[in-house]
Amino acid sequence: MMRQDYNRIDPKRRSTLDYRKKQFATPAYRQHEYSHRLSLYDFPPVVEITLEQFEQWAIDRLRILAEIEACSFRNKSPTETTAHITPLLQKWLPLHSNTSSSLGAQDPNLQLERQKDHYSHFILRLAFSSTEDLRRRFARIESALFKLRFQNDDARERQAFVEGLQLDWEVVSEDERRSLGSDLMNATPGLKRQEVEEGSWFKVDFETVPELVENRRVFLKAGKAYVPVREQMSIVLAGFNNRLDKGLELASRALPRLDEDDRLTPILNHLSKNFATPDSTLSDSDSALPGAPINASSIDALSQHFPLCMRNLHMTLRKNSHLKHFGRLQYTLFLKGIGLTLEDCLIFWRQAFRLITDDTFNKEYRYNVRHAYGDVGGDAIRRGRGYSPFSCQKILTEHPPGTGESHGCPYRHFSIDNLTTMLQTTGVDDRDVLRGVKEDVEKKRFHIACNRVFEWVHKSEIKKVKEDGSWGAAELDTIVHPNTYFKRSYLLKTGDKAGWVTGKGEDTET
Repeated sequence: MMRQDYNRIDPKRRSTLDYRKKQFATPAYRQHEYSHRLSLYDFPPVVEITLEQFEQWAIDRLRILAEIEACSFRNKSPTETTAHITPLLQKWLPLHSNTSSSLGAQDPNLQLERQKDHYSHFILRLAFSSTEDLRRRFARIESALFKLRFQNDDARERQAFVEGLQLDWEVVSEDERRSLGSDLMNATPGLKRQEVEEGSWFKVDFETVPELVENRRVFLKAGKAYVPVREQMSIVLAGFNNRLDKGLELASRALPRLDEDDRLTPILNHLSKNFATPDSTLSDSDSALPGAPINASSIDALSQHFPLCMRNLHMTLRKNSHLKHFGRLQYTLFLKGIGLTLEDCLIFWRQAFRLITDDTFNKEYRYNVRHAYGDVGGDAIRRGRGYSPFSCQKILTEHPPGTGESHGCPYRHFSIDNLTTMLQTTGVDDRDVLRGVKEDVEKKRFHIACNRVFEWVHKSEIKKVKEDGSWGAAELDTIVHPNTYFKRSYLLKTGDKAGWVTGKGEDTET
């Protein structure tokens, strides 16, 4: 019989030693110090935050990423993208430099801004790591955001940030730089001899700077790319992308562990769905149009400012004198959002349903309209003043239309031929616009197609407000709500700037 040595410790069991001490030990987490404005997001956050912060910080960052992707889809130049995104960053995700405060990096406000940026990145990294497509899109847009911030950072702070990085590069010695002087100058366009002789150079693996290699802006030798200091951003960006790709892979492996957490999983799922079209709702102040003639008799005239989804419902209602349930609900909430009162809404629907009697209308339809406005129903409905108008994301993802139904989004639920016919019916006959809409729909960029049509219909008005400076980027950001479309169209066409509140609203659905 074999003799067992009970004094010997099995290596596999060493981690369970002294379990009683570990069970009641207080976890010691290192508070992250944000000494720089920029970050490669190497370390995950460890300090506790509230669920409200968890969700709101992620939503604010998602707004920025959605705008960056929209600029890319619209083929905006880097300069145009920067001009469009910068004011939105100041609103949703501000990140000031150390020189903006007399306390420097120790300023509590700067630390809070950087904490929000740090946490929101990792929250979205977790939300968008479930599929290869989401990981690829998230990495591409985060890279664009990092590049924009890197280019606009304070020069001294940027250099201090770069010097603190542990990137895989090698400084080219003075002797090697002199021996390769002519080759470096010939292979690097726009470089002066003084920069070759006196400037710093880095040597990296050529596959880490594909952008420079593709554009033939670096000298290659023995698998190494010789990068001048002025192209330092490409090296830093390559390091950022490499670390982000690895981080997304690790996050995807950790997702199954969250299945049992009923607090975070719904939030993460909601965020990942909103990556297609950011969700948004409008408060009363956001949708208000002071002095606008909005009543039951003016809806026909105002319908020229409606987005295609609501215009389709209005045209179908006028044609058939009827809409099915989800069509009525979608349209009623939209009318509520533009400022139509409950009394006028009841008058509007009664006049529209002209083929039925008053008794039938009161029995089958009147209550639903009052319920949508919060005039009747449970306490929660009345306290919340009914339901909020549907956002683009809600229209795109919930209750697809069936046979005989007219709700939904025409860009998603119509065939290309029917969509083209309807656009032409509403006056959109430009071939380039129709071709762009077709490409957007084929690539499932439905809200971009809608924004493309809006910009064409209002091209002269948009040009005017840009030239006179009366509207900034915040007033012309990507439309993701039908009521934002209406309000922006009305203000542009009527030339009324009074009462404008940024179109997307301050609150977001959960």
